[in-house]
Amino acid sequence: MSTRSHLEITILRPVSRSFHLSIRFLPAQLREPIALAYLLARTTDTVADTSKVSRSVRVETLKMLSDGIQGKASREVVVDLIGSFVPLQENQSERQLLESLPDCLAWLERIERADRTDARVVLEKITHGQMLDLQRFDNPQEIRALTTADDLDEYTYLVAGCVGEFWTRLCFRHVRNFARLSEDEMLALGKRYGMGLQLINVLRDAGSDLRAGRCYFSEYELAAAHLTASQILSEPEQFQPIYRTWLDRAKTGLECGMIYSRAIANRRVRAATVLPALIGVRTLSLLIAAGPMALERTVKVSRREVRRMILLLAITCASRRAIDAIFEGAKR
Repeated sequence: MSTRSHLEITILRPVSRSFHLSIRFLPAQLREPIALAYLLARTTDTVADTSKVSRSVRVETLKMLSDGIQGKASREVVVDLIGSFVPLQENQSERQLLESLPDCLAWLERIERADRTDARVVLEKITHGQMLDLQRFDNPQEIRALTTADDLDEYTYLVAGCVGEFWTRLCFRHVRNFARLSEDEMLALGKRYGMGLQLINVLRDAGSDLRAGRCYFSEYELAAAHLTASQILSEPEQFQPIYRTWLDRAKTGLECGMIYSRAIANRRVRAATVLPALIGVRTLSLLIAAGPMALERTVKVSRREVRRMILLLAITCASRRAIDAIFEGAKR
């Protein structure tokens, strides 16, 4: 088995609940750079989330790892540094992911130059977003809110909106007659789509984030609702108008994703692209149904529902009519 196949099969699937399902739809020329960029992004995310290490050390480690990905630091030094994080991972998949870093960095050097450049650009933005997160929420004993709504927009762009741009550039490079819309139009839609998907993650994880000292909602909007970040969990009803405003923003992002997906000519790429929107809209419907209780329990789309979406995409060859029907059905 090649290193690439080993990483895709052995490492990618365990660390991705749904993304590896999208990857399977893609043609080989897209699957390689996208899978690699995802693995490296999950590696930086794992370092950022290693709570047994101080935040200042994690920030410095992320900087070094980012330099290694950008080709600005010795690969051996970076690998040794990340190796110290391996024993701290309680999850076996996360340990394997960090152990795969030497192979991922070597793989990055082997892919074609344009893909490597784009992968480095998107990974630099993602890592910057992760470092900002660590710096903003540096005390888990105190719930801190973002200052303005623009801070949340910045965060969702850095960790996901830029991924929509990365996906778009790769597709225009590798897929003939990729879309009915221009590259600039698809870049803008892809950015909003990615931000919408990340916003769903923020909304879904709002309760657990608050309990960990992170509030992604701004002091400004909380003050307008006569709330502080520390009162959200005890006053969930009062928080609902703010929450619903961001639910609407997330819906808009998914609608951009549907416009983006409908514009794609290649059916396999269309299926891979639209699947996160289908899972996302179903997640939103579950969050809306849960109401204030969404802050108290984990809301996730079942594996059975995801498998059904994939089956429908396959049976219908991801026709535009079919993806619209699945999207509307997922709202119920």
